[in-house]
Amino acid sequence: SPRPPPRLSAAAPASAPRRSAARAKVGVFYSTNTGTTKIVTDKLRAALGDKVEGEPLRIDDVGIDALKQYDGLIVGAPTLTIDADENRSGTFWDKLLPDIAALDLEGKPCAVFGVGDSVLYSDTFCDAIEEIHRTFASAGCTMVGAVSTEGYGHMESKSEVDGQFLGCPFDEDNESDMTEARAKAWVDQLAAGEMGDAF
Repeated sequence: SPRPPPRLSAAAPASAPRRSAARAKVGVFYSTNTGTTKIVTDKLRAALGDKVEGEPLRIDDVGIDALKQYDGLIVGAPTLTIDADENRSGTFWDKLLPDIAALDLEGKPCAVFGVGDSVLYSDTFCDAIEEIHRTFASAGCTMVGAVSTEGYGHMESKSEVDGQFLGCPFDEDNESDMTEARAKAWVDQLAAGEMGDAF
C-alpha cells in the first residue's frame, strides 16, 4: 500500500518568525515630502528583488529604533532645503539626525541614496546625501555605496568628494528614464561585496 505523506509539524509555522534572526537582513528607509523620493524608493526596491525582505519603511512611521533591527541599512532622502549646512532634506530625517548620530550602529554597512533636481538646483544637487552619510558614519556604520559623478549634469554638490558621490543620486524630475538603470547598477555594486554578509 502507498506510504502516507509525511506529517507536517503544526508547530513549524509558529516557530518560524517572519524575519529570522539568524538570517542577515537589510532595511530600506526613506522619508519624503513631495512624494518623489517614494517613487525612487519603490524603483530601488524593485531592483533589490529578494536581497531584502518586506517593503521600504518610512522613517516618519517607524522611528529610529527600527534602524537597530537590521544588519545593513539603505537610507534615502531628497534635498529640499537649498544651500543649507543642516536639515537639508526638508523631511522628518532632519528632526531625527542628532538622535541617529548618537545610536550604536557599529559595523553595520549603510548605503545612502538621494533625490534631487540637477537642472533647477544644479549647484546644490543631492546635498542631503552628505548630511545623511555623515550622521550614519557618526553612529558607527561602515559607509558604502559611493558612485562616480560621471553621467550627471549637475554643477556642484556637498555630497561630492574626489569625483564621487557619497551615495547614489537620482534625478526623477529630469532623468526619470535613467532611474531604473541607476538603481540596478547601484544594487549590483552593493551586492558585489560592499554590503558584506547583510545581503
